[in-house]
Formats: sequence, C-alpha cells, structure tokens
Amino acid sequence: MADRQRIEFYRHSLGDAEKARVLAALDGMILTTGDAVAEAERALADYLGGPEVVCVDSCTAALHLALLTNNIGPGDEVIVPAMTFVATANAVLMAGATPVFADVEPDTGLLTVETIAPRVTPRTKAIIPVHLYGLLCDMEALSAFAAARNLVVIEDSAHCVEARRGRVRPGSHGRCACLSFYATKNITCGEGGALVTRDPALARRVRRLSLHGMTTSAAERYAKRYRHWDVGELGWKYNLDNIRASLLLPQVGKMDSHCARRRKIAARYDEAFAAVDGIDVMNVRNPAWSARHLYTVCVNAAGRDDMLVDLQEQGIGVAVNYRAVHLLQYFRRLFGFRRGDLPAAESIGDRTISLPLYSKLTDEQVEQVIQATTDTVFGYERRSAVALAR
Repeated sequence: MADRQRIEFYRHSLGDAEKARVLAALDGMILTTGDAVAEAERALADYLGGPEVVCVDSCTAALHLALLTNNIGPGDEVIVPAMTFVATANAVLMAGATPVFADVEPDTGLLTVETIAPRVTPRTKAIIPVHLYGLLCDMEALSAFAAARNLVVIEDSAHCVEARRGRVRPGSHGRCACLSFYATKNITCGEGGALVTRDPALARRVRRLSLHGMTTSAAERYAKRYRHWDVGELGWKYNLDNIRASLLLPQVGKMDSHCARRRKIAARYDEAFAAVDGIDVMNVRNPAWSARHLYTVCVNAAGRDDMLVDLQEQGIGVAVNYRAVHLLQYFRRLFGFRRGDLPAAESIGDRTISLPLYSKLTDEQVEQVIQATTDTVFGYERRSAVALAR
C-alpha cells in the first residue's frame, strides 16, 4: 500500500485566523477568563438562536454543573443512554446521583421515550439524552414525556452544535444543553465546553460555580477598579480561558460550511456502503437533521477488532464510538451489569467502527477510505464463509 497516503481519523481545520486571535490574546493583560470568553459566548448564543451560553473547560464540567444547578444529587436517579461516552455517566456520579442506563434505538443509538419509560422510578429526577454522532434526539417527544413526570432534561450535545430538527436545536427544548470543544470536535479549542440554557439565573449560577463559587472573576478584580470577592457556595475550577476562547471565535462563522462538507462526505459514504454486504450504516433519519460529527458503520462483531487493525495497516485512521458503558469494568463492579442487559447498545458497541469524517478530507481520500473499508469487510466475510464451509 505504499502508493496510498495515510489518512488520519481526525484533522482540525484551525488556521491563520485562529492563530491571529490567539496572538492577540497573548498580547492582552488577561489570559484567564475575560473579554475573549465573553465574545465566544455571545457568538455561540447568536448561532444557537439567543440562549445564554457559559463557556467552561469541558463538556463534562458543563454536565456536572447542569446537574448541580438543577439540584440533582444524592438519592436521585438520572437516566442516561448505555451507548455514549463515559463522561455522560461520570458526571452523574460526580454530582452524587445514580446513573440509570437505558437501552437505545438499534439503528440510531439514541434514547427514545420507549427506551426510557421502563427505567423511570420514583427516584428519577432527570434524563440526559445524547445527540449521538451529531443526530438530534426527538426532543419534542422526550420533553413532553419529561414534563408530564416533572423530570429535568439535560442534553449531552457534545457531538451536536450545528444540527436542526425542524424548530429543534441544541438547548431549545432541554433545561440545559452541554457542548464540547474537545480536540476532535467540529469546533475545537483542544479542551473546552459550554453550557447552554434559556434561564439567565441558572447561567449566572453556573458562571459562579465554574469559578470556585466566587462572586467576581479575575478580570473583574484586576482589569477594572478592584472589587472584593466572596464565596456564597462551594464551586469548582471549571472556567475557560481567553487563549482557548480565542481559538473558538473564528470557527463559529465557519461551522455551517464545514458541516455542509461533512454532509457531502457522509452522503458519499452512504451511497458507497449501501451496496456492501456486511456493512450496516447508522440511520440519521433525515441528513439535514444531523451535524454529521462521526460516521459510524456496524460490521460483524466477531471480526470487528481484526477489521480495525486491517484498516489501520492500510493507513486509515479509525475509532470505536463507543463500547457500551454499562459493560465497562467499573460500572459492572458498581451496578452488577451483565451482557444481555441492554442488547441494542451492546450490539452497537460490539460492531461499530468510526471512519474519518472532517471537512479537510479530499474527495480522493474519501474514495480511499471507501475502498479500504469495502475491501476489509469483503475480505473478512469471504474468509468467514470459507471457514464455515470446511
């Protein structure tokens, strides 16, 4: 395969505009939370249609603060999908509450009213739907279900800033939505996140709690007339700094064009893999509903790990998003889960392979990914058929 180029699983789109903003931040007096953070928050709020946005240092921090500011803690249960990144469940434990894992829709990996309903108990306080791979959950149905039972809805939107589903957007229906700006996300500053809410009072409390519970920030104390600060309640060190916020700012205006490119690539993948036996493509219902953050296919579980290695050896970067959380060692020990408890999530976790999907991919690279994936799956299926025939 010497004639083939290596294709990374992910490559960011940061360039000269982001570098210039960071250099400007370095020339300023305040490197921690200050004007650049406020500017990034306003830009994101405008993009999302006007909610309150508080930038923090990770989506996990945003989830934790969302739970705390909605008074969720010890004795409470929070329903989370078994098919998600571990941070969704970890944040519930960090708040002192208990994550209750629900199964997911087999062809999308999303929570639905039908998968949530059997998990509700008198101790259930909240639901955390995850907009997996960039596809929005049916927030109208979930919100109606939650409202009828007085449950808080906190959206894990780590994969989903750009998506729209009719009038639904991240943060439009849930009490809070939590965003991620991690290194491999569609909009990135290496490490970072944000909490989105339509409640100004909740946003103010989140802002305080992200700064140890202090009543004034460093910028407010030192860039202007000095003001004494106090601490009204216990907080955490979760604030985002001006340097990373500066990386975010130029990207906000490019999110839609980058998303359009990812949708075009995903459409080509869909077309190519539809005719390949042994590859099942995750359902996005309507391509316009998804931010297309990840492109995930499902293959034969028995050969999935071998296929991962084969693709890597051909120069194709791949990942697994995700193994079913309830079967990870820590959660097995904590809650006693066994294989078979949540079969749809387990099937996705056993079979999934995520392929490269980012705006910098060229058409030639997309075709290389398609060819390598098709050859790998076909080769495995052919070897399996021969083995069974013996």
